[in-house]
Amino acid sequence: IHRNGAIAHAIYNYTNYTGDTSYLGQYGFEVLVEIARYWASRVNYVPHKDVYMILGVTGPNEYENNVNNNWYTNLMAAWCLEYAQTVYRHLEQEEPARLEELIHQLAVTDEELAHWAEIDQKMYYPKDDSVPDVFMQQDGFMDKEQIMVADLDPKHLPLNQNWSWDRVLRSVFIKQADVLQGLYFLTDRFSIEEKKKNFDFYEPRTVHESSLSPCIYSIIAAEVGYEEKAMELYQRSARLDLDNYNNDTEDGLHITSMVGSWMSIVHGFAGLRVEQGTLSFKPMLPKGWTSYSFRMQWRGHHILVQVKQNEVCIEQNAGEAFTLQLHGEPVEVPAEGAVTIPASMTV
Repeated sequence: IHRNGAIAHAIYNYTNYTGDTSYLGQYGFEVLVEIARYWASRVNYVPHKDVYMILGVTGPNEYENNVNNNWYTNLMAAWCLEYAQTVYRHLEQEEPARLEELIHQLAVTDEELAHWAEIDQKMYYPKDDSVPDVFMQQDGFMDKEQIMVADLDPKHLPLNQNWSWDRVLRSVFIKQADVLQGLYFLTDRFSIEEKKKNFDFYEPRTVHESSLSPCIYSIIAAEVGYEEKAMELYQRSARLDLDNYNNDTEDGLHITSMVGSWMSIVHGFAGLRVEQGTLSFKPMLPKGWTSYSFRMQWRGHHILVQVKQNEVCIEQNAGEAFTLQLHGEPVEVPAEGAVTIPASMTV
């Protein structure tokens, strides 16, 4: 059910990246309302704790079934309820006539909006005092035997081809990014230190037996300064089928790992983000690489980003002059031209 959160986040991602907020009134708000209603129907209020829980779910980690309070699912459910309200307020300011139509069409009430806000504010998030700085993947995660992947005999991998499903479900091992997926989606809500501590805890327990996994860990690793680990996980994504990591290449190529390879470079090594409506980069060059480059389109600007050993070059082929952020500093990119920044000025 966590996929509902991913759909809502895709709407947010689209509008945040393109700046096309007209989508919200045309289509987006209708989807967000129904997703919010789903979450409101799925939570479980616990009176003696005065919190809302989500019970009996499978989070992104498919090696866990029917758990209570998957941190990622609870996080994204609360965020969806908050985002639906944010879009409501946006339409109230920018498209009041359209909002009135939608309120009538969807029968949205003030009481319903207030209920969403209450669930958001009182959402329960699992924690364990033995690791107070870590967001617990779900209730009872620390009750499992805490074995690291490095302690496993390689003959056991991939687990899903060598262990019974019962044994997999009872183990601590994580198939793919779960808590880390939340840190990636809602990146601006968590500090570098929080990301680092959760990476340090979860990555050694993750077997990456999903093509969706290595790229997310690689992006977080690059963000927190774990360059060697970021490179290792990028290579795992890029070479997943070539090296047959999970012994399943015969079933076909993993398009997700191909996308993940791009994400690892652009979101990871180049540090692409959109922050408060501004394009932002925090590029790094992995050891052993002489350069990397990629083209992209952002709000009418067609640019080529080149990260080299001694400089970062951003060339615009179409679009007006605009300002972006490079390691937190404003950089003016000319129309039909390029700007080159020495590496010494980007650290």
